Amino acid sequence: MTIGIGAYGPRAGRAIYDALAAAERVGVGAIRGFVSFAAIDKQGNILQSETQRGGSTTLFTEGERTGVEPPSVISEAKFAGLISSGPDRPDPLSQFMLADKEGGLITGHRIPNAVSASGHPMNEEALNLMIKGYTAREAIDTVIASNPEADCGLIAVDCRGAAFARNTERVERRPDLGMAQRHDESTGAQVLVLHNAIRPYPALADLVANVALDTMMGEKAPKGWITIDAGTPVEMGTENAVHCDKEAVATRIITTDPAIGVRGDVGAAIYLNSVVYVAGKNAGRTTFEPITTMMDGCITELSGKTRLRMSYC
Repeated sequence: MTIGIGAYGPRAGRAIYDALAAAERVGVGAIRGFVSFAAIDKQGNILQSETQRGGSTTLFTEGERTGVEPPSVISEAKFAGLISSGPDRPDPLSQFMLADKEGGLITGHRIPNAVSASGHPMNEEALNLMIKGYTAREAIDTVIASNPEADCGLIAVDCRGAAFARNTERVERRPDLGMAQRHDESTGAQVLVLHNAIRPYPALADLVANVALDTMMGEKAPKGWITIDAGTPVEMGTENAVHCDKEAVATRIITTDPAIGVRGDVGAAIYLNSVVYVAGKNAGRTTFEPITTMMDGCITELSGKTRLRMSYC
């Protein structure tokens, strides 16, 4: 019963949408029903959407159309969270997914709005602590420590971009849990996932978190392009590399693979992440690898072509 996803970083809104869609394609159990989604945009506006049935396929609409992608303002939001499970949960669905521009976001799984020992919903209590200045970790630890037997797991993303997730002791004893966290140090991006009653567990949580972080990081824009022609010689060496002239046309390819450099077999003569040298200077690394055929120590074809342009980053 339920999966919760929280994220902070570039394109967090789109990231958790993609992550939920991936969970729906793979997961079996309490999924593809209700969703309560919230994001905070650059101006501090709270952007919310919800659906009772259909999961990600009915979460966003355009006129009479369902199954549309989230609008750009939501996709580009740096703070985002959602909770989803089977269909037809009690209204309002916003009670399960809370957001405030001064505090951040609170989602979770099981029953995030379970009433705490203080008489308030646990998610609301945690959000109010964050509004007062508590970090995500401090807020969740405080609330859960006071309610060890509540049927609740919480995910928080505070206004500084810090994120934390934790289950109560009661929930931790369940045999059907999934939990995952991903972090990219270069951007500060974070993803947190909690779920239960959705198979396969715990593997699904890792898949969901990886999909979200991949969306947030995206593919790097190429620094430039090189050209490789049939006839380019391939040599053995101590690194995988492509040496190019000042026009960025390959003059020789270096491989560490004897199957290519010695025996001249069919394979990846230009290996993924090979160093690219242009006019003797390190320009970057290759971003993909064509299948190459060889004859007499030279390339004859690259993925069926006699000339190929290749990007590097």
